[in-house]
Amino acid sequence: MAADPKNGRVSRDDIETKLREIRGEVDSSAQAAKPAALAVAAVAAIVVFGAAYMLGRRKGKKKSTVVEIRRV
Repeated sequence: MAADPKNGRVSRDDIETKLREIRGEVDSSAQAAKPAALAVAAVAAIVVFGAAYMLGRRKGKKKSTVVEIRRV
């Protein structure tokens, strides 16, 4: 930011220019990180669904009491 040399004050234009510059950097960083974040989210979803599937299979295979009714 360039301050006004006469009185050392920062103008509104200086602030707006710096904020646009920062925003441009953030937008470019976000766009660069987006594919990696999507890949991590996809892997996390697969792990969560896989764990739920395996735990559900295990619970279904557990032995439980079987009651037989016989007619004589």
